[in-house]
Amino acid sequence: MENFPVDAPVTPFDRTMMQRCIELARKALGRTTPNPLVGAVIVRDGKIIGEGFHPAAGQPHAEVFALRDAGEQARGATIYVNLEPCNHYGRTPPCSEALVKAGVAKVVVGMVDPYPKVSGGGIDRLRAAGIEVVVGVEEAACRQLNEAFIHRILYQRPLGILKYAMTLDGKIAASSGHSKWVTSQESRNYVHQLRSACDAVIVGSNTVLADNPYLTSHNPKLPNPLRVVMSRHLNLPMNANLWQTSQASTLVLTEAGANPDLQQWLKKKGVEVVELQLLTPGQVMAYLYERQLSSVLWECGGTLAASAINDGTVQKVLAFIAPKIIGGKSAPSPVGDLGLATMTDALNLERVTWRQLGSDYVMEGYLPIRD
Repeated sequence: MENFPVDAPVTPFDRTMMQRCIELARKALGRTTPNPLVGAVIVRDGKIIGEGFHPAAGQPHAEVFALRDAGEQARGATIYVNLEPCNHYGRTPPCSEALVKAGVAKVVVGMVDPYPKVSGGGIDRLRAAGIEVVVGVEEAACRQLNEAFIHRILYQRPLGILKYAMTLDGKIAASSGHSKWVTSQESRNYVHQLRSACDAVIVGSNTVLADNPYLTSHNPKLPNPLRVVMSRHLNLPMNANLWQTSQASTLVLTEAGANPDLQQWLKKKGVEVVELQLLTPGQVMAYLYERQLSSVLWECGGTLAASAINDGTVQKVLAFIAPKIIGGKSAPSPVGDLGLATMTDALNLERVTWRQLGSDYVMEGYLPIRD
């Protein structure tokens, strides 16, 4: 990716406007894949005269909505956008040309397009047209906003997020298997919002059997992820809540020839069933990439979580920690056997942050990217 320095003094007003772009972009969380989240703000004489965001794939881009909002006032104005304006024809015309045609005087960009073939092309086109371009304002926040999009572009896989809730002594359920509820209502609400921002959520057979989850956002105003069940033998209950597909779609991934009777029954219920040659986390993520998904939330048990980590399909971890102690030698833990024999082999998370939710704490961190 080409490096474009911030070539003009960045003011607090610039940062505020870029944060507004991010705020606008977030209105489309969970709706834009495989496209990024983008917001745009047009300013003249220190006042906002136009705003817009990209609402969904196939819809006009943020810059177009902002230009429509500003009208003729856009000529000679400054536009802020959190991602470099595109310079190629896709389902919509290039935004760089729309900005040139509108006669804007200055474009402030949060971050360069991560796609190597087009990276910097929009900026070059704008500068060639005599438009002042400033790059890299609030870049860290802009990259955080579109981390799933960036990961998908660079690694040809969706971003994998492992989420689990555990007690202070590292248990996700009691020895009996009872797990409702480990964490507080505030934490559960946060998870519902997290699901709405992801393209898919994955569980295994054991989670369906033990918890009978819904895996939805629990909010009719928010989108629901594609609910994915990994089951090699299709040993699944017929009364699972996941088979109710009026509010959210369900995809069952299995191996060839598994339980054909249940396959037919599920399909009649509106559940999509797909047979993969090999049912592994890596193969599942490759398949979901082909379906153009960008972010996948793993809400599975410890065995599948360990397999996902070992397969390199988890990049980010969200651990919700409740101030409870349940004990029990056989009580399940969030991550199963990783084959690590010594503490020096432990996986060290990077870029770790903590925040409090009710009485709980949530830790967010990233596993090192594997070469």
